[in-house]
Amino acid sequence: MRVKLLLALCLFVCQVSFSQTEQLLKGVVSSENFLLYNVDVINKTSQKSSVTNEKGEFVIAVKANDSLLFYLKDFNLKRLKVSQEQIKLNNLQIVMFKKAEELEEVLITKIEGAKIEGAKFNKKVFDAWEKGKREEIKVKKADDLANNRTVYDGTIDNGMDFFAIGKKILGLFVKNKEPEKETSPEIDFTILAIQTCDLKFFTDNLKLKPEEIRLFLQFCDLDPKSKKIMEHNNVLSMMDFLSAKNTEFQELKK
Repeated sequence: MRVKLLLALCLFVCQVSFSQTEQLLKGVVSSENFLLYNVDVINKTSQKSSVTNEKGEFVIAVKANDSLLFYLKDFNLKRLKVSQEQIKLNNLQIVMFKKAEELEEVLITKIEGAKIEGAKFNKKVFDAWEKGKREEIKVKKADDLANNRTVYDGTIDNGMDFFAIGKKILGLFVKNKEPEKETSPEIDFTILAIQTCDLKFFTDNLKLKPEEIRLFLQFCDLDPKSKKIMEHNNVLSMMDFLSAKNTEFQELKK
């Protein structure tokens, strides 16, 4: 019984030690049915590396669960975690894919004074075209004028402009208008009366209260005689008129 246990223990220890020992793993790297040369095969776990030959073959020391990296310029990086089964098969097949082509940035700049062949300006051709275009317009105008001769438009070919001549003759007999006389602006009777007579005349002589003066002058302005007083303005005539109107104004207040 003891012998069997010791034998089983030895087998287990051997198996564990065997699985932890590095072994050489062979493989081939390809891409789209082409074998890849000079691919870097790196064991990231043990920091060991190898390179593929012209046939895409490589050999590298690995153990189970090691991480392998496959690198080649212009190709996507390939990662692989090694399994115990892959170590037993010892024929690793790696397929790598090329990177998608990146469009390079294109810078478009304006070149001053650049000439484009085949697009040169021909002045002679342009002048000939312009001359022909003018002749075409001239002929068209002549045709339009000939087609419309049946309708009288009030003009005489190569004739005199009688309307303009008559206007000039009429201007000889019309005298220049005399400049209008400037009229002095009319002055309101109320303002004229206040400017002519002193304030004391209204309060002392006519016995009017200050708040009654403007109302009294408006009452006087309603009389047509106020217009004559304004035409022939003098102090005496203004005072006589205001005194007479004051009598009427006082009677209205009663």
